[in-house]
Amino acid sequence: MLFERPNDDTLYDALIARSADYEGQAYVCVKTTGIFCRLTCPARKPKRENTLFFETIAACMHSGFRPCRRCRPLEQPGSEPIVDQLLSALDGEPQVRWTEEELMRRGHDPSTVRRAFKRALGMTFHDIVRYIRLGQAARQLADGARVIDAQIDAGYESPSGFRTAFQRLVGQAPAFSQNRQLLFADWFDTPLGPMIAVADQTYLHLLEFHDRKALSSELEALQKRVRSSVAIGHTPAIDRIEAEIREYFDGRRTVFTTPLALSGTPFEKHVWAKLIDIPVGQTRAYGDLARQMERPEVVRAVGRANGANQLAIIVPCHRVLGADGSLTGYGGGLWRKQWLLRHEEKISMQATMEETA
Repeated sequence: MLFERPNDDTLYDALIARSADYEGQAYVCVKTTGIFCRLTCPARKPKRENTLFFETIAACMHSGFRPCRRCRPLEQPGSEPIVDQLLSALDGEPQVRWTEEELMRRGHDPSTVRRAFKRALGMTFHDIVRYIRLGQAARQLADGARVIDAQIDAGYESPSGFRTAFQRLVGQAPAFSQNRQLLFADWFDTPLGPMIAVADQTYLHLLEFHDRKALSSELEALQKRVRSSVAIGHTPAIDRIEAEIREYFDGRRTVFTTPLALSGTPFEKHVWAKLIDIPVGQTRAYGDLARQMERPEVVRAVGRANGANQLAIIVPCHRVLGADGSLTGYGGGLWRKQWLLRHEEKISMQATMEETA
């Protein structure tokens, strides 16, 4: 009988209970640490919003997560001795270059190793080695290492091979990560659907609803603009904006304090500053903003700058209407724009009532 994957809430309950009901059939990935575990792991349990669940070890590692050192999910009960032996060697001998020649030197047939790991873990031994090495290379480059040094340490003799593998893992060629702070991307749920946040350790670079059509092109342009790569993970800036957005939807916050990386032309930044100045519960027309800037002739340019905003809700482009009061366009969808305006109207009315009480 085929395994029918339970929903994530059921799997999270199993994680909290350390239930063995789904042993070998589901794994938890912890977004804040970049680690994946068995559901029976004795480590401290993550918050629900920081978890992802996958059915296979391969899916976890392909998504950029590394195995937990406490519950050791790579060590599968009933697996062939060669699998446990090589995983132990991989963990205990990080300096070894795991080539086919090295396997043969240790008395292992590479084809036998490949088949044994595929049966036990759904991926080959060299796949596991590669993902571990590439993750280390990403951190090296972010700390300023030379591309050639990271390539050699990752076990790649060919620059082109390293470049291709690295780009597949983190989305950019390795040179883009050299002497650059990595950007990290994560998502969190809201009443209007998941939002994607991209940040470095201090500044928020992007915040968009997950289904925005321009999201992929925005991410590509962001990486080119800051000459960095985007990997899966949390940063203090993402944690902070997630908490502030949650307070916003709860009606308890109207001002955001997360540091922002506003990347745009001077004109665009001027427009975005005017957007932030629009009080909660109020709206403006494009023409209003142009007149406030003392440039009434640039109404269309104001509209383009409004559309170029990549920080939804924080830079409130949803508060801008057409000259006739219509909702006009919104990258997150007009239904979201309408919802946000009604939500902010309620917040404003509540604040007025409290002030007059």
